[in-house]
Amino acid sequence: METSTGESREWKLDIVNASFLTGIPVLAVIGLVWYSMNHGVSSVELTIFGFMYIATGLSITAGYHRLFSHRTHKGAWPLRLFYALFGAAAFQNSAIKWCSDHRRHHLVTDTDDDPYTVLRGFFWAHIGWVMVTQEDEAAVEKVSDLENDPILAFQGRHIFLLGFLMGMVFPGVLGWLFLGGFAGFLGGFIWGGLVRVVIVHHATFLINSAAHTWGTQPYSTANTSRDSPLLSLFTYGEGYHNFHHTFQADYRNGHKWHHWDPTKWWIGACSLIKLTSSLHKIPDKTIESRKMKTAYEKSMQLGDEEHKKDAQSFVEQLRRGYTQLDTHRKELKQAKQNKEGKSRYIDLKKEIKQTKVAISQIRDEFNLWMNGLPTAA
Repeated sequence: METSTGESREWKLDIVNASFLTGIPVLAVIGLVWYSMNHGVSSVELTIFGFMYIATGLSITAGYHRLFSHRTHKGAWPLRLFYALFGAAAFQNSAIKWCSDHRRHHLVTDTDDDPYTVLRGFFWAHIGWVMVTQEDEAAVEKVSDLENDPILAFQGRHIFLLGFLMGMVFPGVLGWLFLGGFAGFLGGFIWGGLVRVVIVHHATFLINSAAHTWGTQPYSTANTSRDSPLLSLFTYGEGYHNFHHTFQADYRNGHKWHHWDPTKWWIGACSLIKLTSSLHKIPDKTIESRKMKTAYEKSMQLGDEEHKKDAQSFVEQLRRGYTQLDTHRKELKQAKQNKEGKSRYIDLKKEIKQTKVAISQIRDEFNLWMNGLPTAA
């Protein structure tokens, strides 16, 4: 195999991974057809599938990704244990190895050192990179913080056993408990184990492939990452990938309240019962400034003077608006400390409200302008 620079890159087929990734879908289809024909499908099998799908999927997106890889928030030990157990059941390797690959992906995105760069092709980014062993690939790096976590260290030492017990045996046991007998065990095993593994696998893999191929780039054009609301529907909110690559420290991928991002809602809900804390959010003004900067860079590429002037005008208007807002807030704080009159408080609050409205109008006008940019931008 050759890299983008024409150099030879040595790799060999990983028999275990390749066999698992190709064999499990075949077993899932055969098992699903056989079981449905002989035993039918009830709400119990679907419930087991749903529970395992949500538990393992969130363990990857909220646990492996946003908590362990990016440290966007803190997690209490019961939650980390949950992620370790059901993350193992997702059959995507240990949290330590997964995060090592992912941190390297962000560090060297779209280069030959990126383990799942889409520049080697959609198939490679989606699943091909997992099916081979690259000789120059470091096994584990830049994860000393995770190696010092006793829960993750334990998971790493017993990842295959935990994966088998939690990913295959556990849903089978649920089927045996709620459906009864060996047939019930098979129902849980097939739906909550085999079928669920295939779907969660490819939902995760889509972020490496589709989220670097299709969508928009409102926050940065520095790499191939894309935002796709449609993709977020299938990936627990991970489809806002351009935002994520630009603001990796934010616990949200869909930063607006209406963005479909079940992972951020899960993390937020866990904070209400003290399972998560220190949820990090990028300030709105930083996000808007970056969005405008990217629009300005696009207008520069167009070479259209009118677009350049419009973009610069929006940037300056927003900067003035936020400066004015900060000034009013400081004045309000000073007024409270100096115990100034009630009328002064009312005036300052009115000015703050008016400034927020003005900023909101600038944003709305900017979004309309962005939608009107030529697609070549």
